[in-house]
Amino acid sequence: MNDQPSEHDGEPDMEVVRKDRLSSLSAASLRINESLDFETVLQGVLDSARSLTSARYGVMTLLDDQGRVQDFLSSGLTDEESGQLWLMPEGLRIFQALIGVSEPVRLPDLAEHVRSLGFPDFTIPLPVGVFRFMAAPMFHRDQRVGHVFVGDREDGEEFNGEDQEMLVMFAAQAALVIANARAYREERRARADLETLIDTSPVGVVVFDALTGTPVSVNREARRIVDGLWSPGQSPGQLLEVVSFKRADGREVSLEEFPLAQVLSTGETVRAEEIVIQVPDGRSVTTLVNATPVLSELGAVETVIVTIQDMTPLEELERLRAEFLGMVSHELRVPLTSIKGSVAALLNADSALDPVEARQFHRIIEQQADSIQDLIGDLLDVARVETGTLPVFPEPAEVVLLLERARSAFQGGGARHNLVIDLEPDLPLVMADRRRIVQVIGNLLSNAARHSPDWSTVRVSAVREDPYVAFSVADEGRGFAADILPYLFSKFTRTGDDGGPQTTGPGLGLAICKGIVEAHGGRIRAESAGPGTGARFTFTVPVVHEALVEPSRQLPVPASRREQVPILVVDDDPQTLRYARDTLTEAGYFPLLTADPAEALALMKENRPGLVLLDLVLPDSDGIELMRDILAIGDVPVIFLSVYGKDQVIARAFEMGAADYIVKPFTPTELVARIKAAMRRRDLPYRSGLAEPYTLGDLTIDYAERRVTIAGRPVELTPTEYDLLVELSIHGGRVVPHEHLLLRVWGPQNSGSLRTLRTHLVRLRRKLGDDAEKPKYILAEPRVGYRMPRSERESP
Repeated sequence: MNDQPSEHDGEPDMEVVRKDRLSSLSAASLRINESLDFETVLQGVLDSARSLTSARYGVMTLLDDQGRVQDFLSSGLTDEESGQLWLMPEGLRIFQALIGVSEPVRLPDLAEHVRSLGFPDFTIPLPVGVFRFMAAPMFHRDQRVGHVFVGDREDGEEFNGEDQEMLVMFAAQAALVIANARAYREERRARADLETLIDTSPVGVVVFDALTGTPVSVNREARRIVDGLWSPGQSPGQLLEVVSFKRADGREVSLEEFPLAQVLSTGETVRAEEIVIQVPDGRSVTTLVNATPVLSELGAVETVIVTIQDMTPLEELERLRAEFLGMVSHELRVPLTSIKGSVAALLNADSALDPVEARQFHRIIEQQADSIQDLIGDLLDVARVETGTLPVFPEPAEVVLLLERARSAFQGGGARHNLVIDLEPDLPLVMADRRRIVQVIGNLLSNAARHSPDWSTVRVSAVREDPYVAFSVADEGRGFAADILPYLFSKFTRTGDDGGPQTTGPGLGLAICKGIVEAHGGRIRAESAGPGTGARFTFTVPVVHEALVEPSRQLPVPASRREQVPILVVDDDPQTLRYARDTLTEAGYFPLLTADPAEALALMKENRPGLVLLDLVLPDSDGIELMRDILAIGDVPVIFLSVYGKDQVIARAFEMGAADYIVKPFTPTELVARIKAAMRRRDLPYRSGLAEPYTLGDLTIDYAERRVTIAGRPVELTPTEYDLLVELSIHGGRVVPHEHLLLRVWGPQNSGSLRTLRTHLVRLRRKLGDDAEKPKYILAEPRVGYRMPRSERESP
């Protein structure tokens, strides 16, 4: 008998090993399929990969859609070791290099391989001498989802080909499991987000089972809507048994007669129908209902989704609207009746009026017309307050001057009260829109006079409350009850004789005061000990910490006040308006936004912005034509914002007077930089010592010294002639319209006439030695304006 071992004796052992490995692979695959929890699946995959390959350590990286490492997981490592591995120098780049290969990898020495990839200083941050290593990519539907890394066999041997084959086979199965777990996780997240969205929706949502008529899901708003219909201890099912629904056409559906399941099974679709939900004791709620059936594959109604909107706020809004129209009608009817009666008396030819009587009727007409104008102004101010568009332009102002203006207007209006003003000494300047703050003080004084007896004392005071100055107006009138305080600054609310609320009269003054004060960054409050004890109203205005010099009417806003400059933005794109508003506000400017060219001109006249951002193409309007109208109102830099970047379009804009041209899209940094540059160019001639003189042939205008010379010989000019010459020279190369010259030189209050302008130009030309027939300094553009050539010192 031959005891020598056969050369085939080892094959059965290898077959057993192979079967054991496949059994282990099958068992591992079953284990990782037992759960859909994403974290559990990941940890199971990694632990199984280690077990199948007898590895001491394991690492898994998952990739996002762009192929970047999204998740990192370890097995066989402590938390500290895992952190060292992930946070090793250039750790992310090393992992990116390792996963850059889409084929399996088996290495006897990981550290040496990493150094060969371009990381010469790499050392393994683990207590292992030689780090034997394998890696296998995980693919799902030809897309790489991650990698499995294992290292250092437990028996100390190197990984062999069978280990690598086992890891690759397992990675293929693991990729599918991971993809399913990830999809399950995303589905759960989407479901949770949807449930949260529905539950927090301002619209009530109820999902009914069409077969049983029971509600499957009810969100928070739906429960709130029917909250007033519940009875103590009543369940949702009991409520549905007694509730009835009255439709807009008058039909009433009672669930006693028609079970809800029967009603829902019809599959009727309801679109924005007003339905009154009512219970037997008369309690009800008016709702706007939409109902949509959800059908099964066979066409049967499975569920019905019902959305409910509470109509109570809309009914209250409709009531307030009706009261508002009634109030406005009443307030307008009274002065109109007086005006109509006075006009009828004046037009009555049958009676000869004494001149004194006639003047009295004219006075009544004027007073009542002023009342109508004041009411309309108040209504517009309230609308602007509510929409956040109330224009406020704070600038340094003296407290005493603000109070003096308000006092003069109050006493000039025929007030019969003893007005006492008490000021704390050495009050600082405040940042206030003078006209608006005087309006606030005037409203508070009028309110005090209206609610206190004639000849009683009204006290006005101002004290410093850092960082504000607090203004107070106190009276000895009827005061108000504590319960009216929350409504005191609401529109259409007034106090009655008993100190309680009263809705007659406009009641807009305090609401306007609140809007103006808060637009300044201040606060307003009211105090009263109760009816018959008088009232005190106090508001605050921020203090100026650095004194700013008030510019003359001709000087542009200096750099120290640049942050308060209003900027007009005209664009029909709401996204551009929002973008410009945020950018300008962040940069410290005050944006005025509109998409209407007519409103743009009105804002230009009312607010005098320091710069205009203008869209080239507007609805029913040409941006360049609108720029002409804007420049006719005031001389401001105009920057075009446009998607048209063609050279001829840009050239035409500059030829017509644009200060700059920005092609959309643009960054906030670019926009602010262009604005500042345009303003610097506009301000340059007026800033002493900073502007280059204007030179043209023999003519020199030295802005810094305010001196004009011809061939070195001084030219004596009047202030108006000098201002006219400067206005033309700073726009060298551009036509300056007649209206612009009249406004800038003679001012908005005394704009002169075209004849005045021509007279001064004749004198100015004569002093400059300029021939009107062949002018070289001042050239006329018939029916448009005048221009001077560009300064020879200025680069085109």
